[in-house]
Amino acid sequence: MEAAAEPLRSVRLLSRVLLFLSQCYVLSGDGSLNLEHSQPLAQAIKDPGPTGIFTVVPRAAENKMLSHLPESTEIPPYMMKCPSNGLCSRLPADCIDCATNFSCTYGKPVTFDCTVKPSVTCVDQDLKPQRNFVINMTCRFCWQLPETDYECANSTSCMTVACPRQRYLANCTVRDHIHCLGNRTFPKLLYCNWTGGYKWSTALALSITLGGFGADRFYLGQWREGLGKLFSFGGLGIWTLIDVLLIGVGYVGPADGSLYI
Repeated sequence: MEAAAEPLRSVRLLSRVLLFLSQCYVLSGDGSLNLEHSQPLAQAIKDPGPTGIFTVVPRAAENKMLSHLPESTEIPPYMMKCPSNGLCSRLPADCIDCATNFSCTYGKPVTFDCTVKPSVTCVDQDLKPQRNFVINMTCRFCWQLPETDYECANSTSCMTVACPRQRYLANCTVRDHIHCLGNRTFPKLLYCNWTGGYKWSTALALSITLGGFGADRFYLGQWREGLGKLFSFGGLGIWTLIDVLLIGVGYVGPADGSLYI
């Protein structure tokens, strides 16, 4: 019995060895049950639905296709000054383009052909839409306009009370509804003319009542002179009388160089 069971044990042992070797072969990736090759097949069996076809477009071709699309409409900056459906002859100068002629006679009336800018809508005297019209104006450059027709930047760094009077270089801009020749923004020398909030009546009242204690000089921002008047009792009254006269005629002003209100 033992001699007959010995070959059976050998067969069983050999079969176990072959099974172990086959499993190692499969796990090593060389067998037919490779996971990398079997995963697409399993996915196809699991998800048999319809599949879409995608085309990869190069970057250059994509930019070329987008260039044919309409761009977003932007509002021109001058549209903020242009009223809609108003008279064309009353539009601001930034809303129209005129064929000006610099050979006109200075100070004489002149007419120019004008066209409204894109996106601007206006009408004529009969309330009909209009694009081209004629404008009447006086032949003169923008820097030759009266002071009421332009605005200039004020300077707070110059002395208004000085002899001779000081000037400063200001940038001036013509008002919107004023028409003229040349650049609408120009430099111009102007006299110093600004105020810091000091009142002439208050300074004069302090000089008469409390001038002996230097209150008028302290109010005007001249603290050194104020201390001198305070410790000298107004220069024994002489300095007080002189300051009343100087402030009364406007010769003594604020320390920052501004004008009285």
